[in-house]
Amino acid sequence: MLQIQGFVFNFASENTYIIYNENKNAWLIDPGNMSAQETQAIDNFITENGLHIQKILLTHAHIDHVLGLQWAFDKFKVPVHMHHEDQEILDMLQASGLRFGMTIDPVKVEVNYIKEGDELDLDGEKFKIYHVPGHSPGSVVYHNENQKFMISGDVLFEGSIGRTDLYKGNYEQLIEGITKKLFVLDGDTQVFSGHGNPTSIGFEKQYNPFFK
Repeated sequence: MLQIQGFVFNFASENTYIIYNENKNAWLIDPGNMSAQETQAIDNFITENGLHIQKILLTHAHIDHVLGLQWAFDKFKVPVHMHHEDQEILDMLQASGLRFGMTIDPVKVEVNYIKEGDELDLDGEKFKIYHVPGHSPGSVVYHNENQKFMISGDVLFEGSIGRTDLYKGNYEQLIEGITKKLFVLDGDTQVFSGHGNPTSIGFEKQYNPFFK
Protein backbone atom coordinates (compact mmCIF):
# COMPACT_ATOMS: atom_id res chain seq x y z
CA MET A 1 0.00 0.00 0.00
CA LEU A 2 1.46 3.33 -1.03
CA GLN A 3 1.58 6.28 1.33
CA ILE A 4 1.66 9.92 0.22
CA GLN A 5 3.23 12.63 2.34
CA GLY A 6 2.84 16.24 1.26
CA PHE A 7 4.82 19.33 2.20
CA VAL A 8 3.92 22.96 1.46
CA PHE A 9 7.03 24.89 0.51
CA ASN A 10 8.39 28.25 -0.65
CA PHE A 11 6.85 31.57 -1.66
CA ALA A 12 4.27 29.90 -3.90
CA SER A 13 2.88 27.43 -1.32
CA GLU A 14 3.97 24.61 -3.63
CA ASN A 15 3.14 20.99 -2.82
CA THR A 16 6.12 18.65 -2.69
CA TYR A 17 5.25 14.97 -2.34
CA ILE A 18 6.93 11.79 -1.17
CA ILE A 19 5.35 8.50 -2.24
CA TYR A 20 6.57 5.45 -0.32
CA ASN A 21 5.69 1.86 0.52
CA GLU A 22 6.09 -0.71 3.29
CA ASN A 23 9.55 -1.58 1.91
CA LYS A 24 10.64 2.01 2.66
CA ASN A 25 11.26 2.64 -1.02
CA ALA A 26 10.22 6.12 -2.07
CA TRP A 27 9.98 8.73 -4.81
CA LEU A 28 10.43 12.46 -4.25
CA ILE A 29 8.20 14.59 -6.46
CA ASP A 30 8.69 18.29 -7.23
CA PRO A 31 11.20 19.22 -4.50
CA GLY A 32 10.30 22.85 -3.86
CA ASN A 33 12.13 23.24 -0.56
CA MET A 34 13.68 26.70 -0.48
CA SER A 35 14.72 27.60 3.07
CA ALA A 36 16.98 25.67 5.43
CA GLN A 37 13.95 24.95 7.61
CA GLU A 38 12.03 23.48 4.67
CA THR A 39 14.96 21.33 3.65
CA GLN A 40 15.34 20.14 7.24
CA ALA A 41 11.65 19.24 7.40
CA ILE A 42 11.77 17.00 4.35
CA ASP A 43 15.14 15.55 5.31
CA ASN A 44 13.87 14.72 8.80
CA PHE A 45 10.79 12.95 7.42
CA ILE A 46 12.90 10.81 5.10
CA THR A 47 15.40 9.96 7.84
CA GLU A 48 12.86 9.29 10.59
CA ASN A 49 10.89 6.94 8.35
CA GLY A 50 14.01 5.21 7.04
CA LEU A 51 13.05 5.94 3.43
CA HIS A 52 15.22 5.13 0.44
CA ILE A 53 14.67 7.69 -2.32
CA GLN A 54 14.88 5.79 -5.60
CA LYS A 55 13.70 8.45 -8.04
CA ILE A 56 13.17 12.20 -8.23
CA LEU A 57 10.18 13.08 -10.40
CA LEU A 58 9.17 16.45 -11.82
CA THR A 59 5.66 17.20 -12.99
CA HIS A 60 7.19 20.27 -14.64
CA ALA A 61 10.18 22.55 -14.16
CA HIS A 62 8.78 25.90 -13.06
CA ILE A 63 10.90 27.56 -10.39
CA ASP A 64 8.61 26.85 -7.43
CA HIS A 65 8.72 23.11 -8.16
CA VAL A 66 12.50 22.79 -8.47
CA LEU A 67 14.01 25.04 -5.80
CA GLY A 68 15.19 21.97 -3.90
CA LEU A 69 16.14 19.94 -6.96
CA GLN A 70 19.91 20.40 -6.75
CA TRP A 71 19.85 19.56 -3.04
CA ALA A 72 17.79 16.44 -3.70
CA PHE A 73 20.02 15.24 -6.53
CA ASP A 74 23.21 15.87 -4.57
CA LYS A 75 21.86 14.09 -1.50
CA PHE A 76 20.16 11.05 -3.01
CA LYS A 77 22.23 10.70 -6.19
CA VAL A 78 19.36 9.34 -8.27
CA PRO A 79 18.22 10.50 -11.72
CA VAL A 80 15.62 13.21 -12.22
CA HIS A 81 12.66 12.11 -14.34
CA MET A 82 11.00 14.80 -16.44
CA HIS A 83 9.61 15.45 -19.93
CA HIS A 84 12.16 16.74 -22.44
CA GLU A 85 9.85 19.63 -23.39
CA ASP A 86 10.50 21.20 -19.97
CA GLN A 87 14.30 21.05 -20.21
CA GLU A 88 14.21 24.56 -21.62
CA ILE A 89 12.18 25.70 -18.60
CA LEU A 90 14.71 24.13 -16.24
CA ASP A 91 17.54 25.80 -18.12
CA MET A 92 15.83 29.16 -17.52
CA LEU A 93 15.94 28.72 -13.73
CA GLN A 94 18.59 31.39 -13.17
CA ALA A 95 16.63 33.95 -15.15
CA SER A 96 13.42 32.99 -13.38
CA GLY A 97 15.16 33.43 -10.04
CA LEU A 98 16.26 36.95 -10.90
CA ARG A 99 12.65 37.90 -11.57
CA PHE A 100 11.91 36.89 -7.97
CA GLY A 101 15.02 38.58 -6.60
CA MET A 102 16.86 35.28 -6.08
CA THR A 103 20.32 34.25 -7.17
CA ILE A 104 20.22 30.58 -8.18
CA ASP A 105 23.07 28.50 -9.52
CA PRO A 106 22.49 26.51 -12.71
CA VAL A 107 21.05 23.07 -11.99
CA LYS A 108 23.42 20.22 -12.74
CA VAL A 109 21.57 16.93 -12.47
CA GLU A 110 21.31 13.62 -14.31
CA VAL A 111 18.04 13.59 -16.25
CA ASN A 112 15.98 10.67 -17.54
CA TYR A 113 13.43 11.91 -20.03
CA ILE A 114 9.94 10.43 -19.81
CA LYS A 115 7.08 10.68 -22.27
CA GLU A 116 3.42 9.95 -22.83
CA GLY A 117 2.74 6.23 -22.53
CA ASP A 118 5.75 5.43 -20.36
CA GLU A 119 5.24 3.59 -17.08
CA LEU A 120 7.25 3.88 -13.90
CA ASP A 121 7.31 1.08 -11.34
CA LEU A 122 7.60 1.36 -7.56
CA ASP A 123 7.94 -2.24 -6.34
CA GLY A 124 5.12 -3.43 -8.58
CA GLU A 125 2.92 -0.33 -8.32
CA LYS A 126 2.65 1.06 -11.84
CA PHE A 127 2.41 4.74 -12.67
CA LYS A 128 1.19 5.78 -16.11
CA ILE A 129 2.50 9.04 -17.51
CA TYR A 130 0.27 11.49 -19.34
CA HIS A 131 1.77 14.44 -21.17
CA VAL A 132 -0.65 17.32 -20.56
CA PRO A 133 0.96 20.55 -21.83
CA GLY A 134 -0.57 23.99 -21.59
CA HIS A 135 0.70 25.20 -18.23
CA SER A 136 4.21 24.33 -19.32
CA PRO A 137 5.24 22.53 -22.51
CA GLY A 138 6.41 19.43 -20.66
CA SER A 139 3.83 19.10 -17.90
CA VAL A 140 3.13 15.48 -17.00
CA VAL A 141 0.73 13.68 -14.69
CA TYR A 142 1.68 10.51 -12.78
CA HIS A 143 -1.31 8.17 -12.42
CA ASN A 144 -1.55 5.09 -10.22
CA GLU A 145 -4.60 3.21 -11.45
CA ASN A 146 -4.46 0.53 -8.75
CA GLN A 147 -4.88 2.94 -5.82
CA LYS A 148 -6.77 5.50 -7.89
CA PHE A 149 -4.68 8.62 -7.45
CA MET A 150 -2.58 10.96 -9.52
CA ILE A 151 0.06 13.62 -8.96
CA SER A 152 -1.12 16.34 -11.31
CA GLY A 153 1.39 19.14 -10.81
CA ASP A 154 -0.07 22.42 -12.04
CA VAL A 155 -2.32 20.82 -14.66
CA LEU A 156 -5.48 20.47 -12.55
CA PHE A 157 -6.40 22.00 -9.20
CA GLU A 158 -9.39 21.92 -6.90
CA GLY A 159 -11.83 24.14 -8.82
CA SER A 160 -9.21 25.45 -11.20
CA ILE A 161 -6.51 24.70 -13.77
CA GLY A 162 -2.91 25.75 -14.20
CA ARG A 163 -2.05 29.21 -15.42
CA THR A 164 -1.63 29.46 -19.18
CA ASP A 165 -0.25 33.00 -19.37
CA LEU A 166 3.32 31.86 -18.68
CA TYR A 167 6.04 31.09 -21.22
CA LYS A 168 4.77 28.56 -23.79
CA GLY A 169 1.42 28.30 -22.01
CA ASN A 170 -1.63 27.34 -24.08
CA TYR A 171 -5.16 27.45 -22.69
CA GLU A 172 -6.86 25.37 -25.40
CA GLN A 173 -4.15 22.73 -25.20
CA LEU A 174 -4.51 22.42 -21.42
CA ILE A 175 -8.31 22.16 -21.51
CA GLU A 176 -8.14 19.53 -24.25
CA GLY A 177 -5.50 17.51 -22.40
CA ILE A 178 -7.47 17.47 -19.15
CA THR A 179 -10.69 16.57 -20.93
CA LYS A 180 -9.29 13.78 -23.09
CA LYS A 181 -6.68 12.28 -20.76
CA LEU A 182 -7.78 12.91 -17.16
CA PHE A 183 -11.57 13.23 -17.24
CA VAL A 184 -11.89 9.80 -18.88
CA LEU A 185 -10.45 8.20 -15.73
CA ASP A 186 -12.43 6.77 -12.81
CA GLY A 187 -14.28 9.56 -10.99
CA ASP A 188 -12.99 8.30 -7.64
CA THR A 189 -9.40 9.02 -8.70
CA GLN A 190 -7.80 11.37 -6.19
CA VAL A 191 -5.90 14.34 -7.56
CA PHE A 192 -2.88 15.60 -5.63
CA SER A 193 -2.12 18.98 -7.16
CA GLY A 194 0.93 21.20 -7.20
CA HIS A 195 -0.86 23.78 -5.05
CA GLY A 196 -3.88 23.65 -2.76
CA ASN A 197 -5.99 20.77 -1.49
CA PRO A 198 -6.45 17.31 -2.98
CA THR A 199 -9.56 16.81 -5.07
CA SER A 200 -11.02 14.08 -7.31
CA ILE A 201 -11.66 13.62 -11.00
CA GLY A 202 -15.39 13.20 -10.41
CA PHE A 203 -15.62 16.43 -8.40
CA GLU A 204 -13.74 18.43 -10.99
CA LYS A 205 -15.79 17.07 -13.89
CA GLN A 206 -18.94 18.19 -12.11
CA TYR A 207 -17.91 21.45 -10.44
CA ASN A 208 -14.76 22.87 -12.03
CA PRO A 209 -15.88 26.17 -13.62
CA PHE A 210 -13.41 25.83 -16.50
CA PHE A 211 -15.38 22.88 -17.84
CA LYS A 212 -18.90 24.20 -17.67
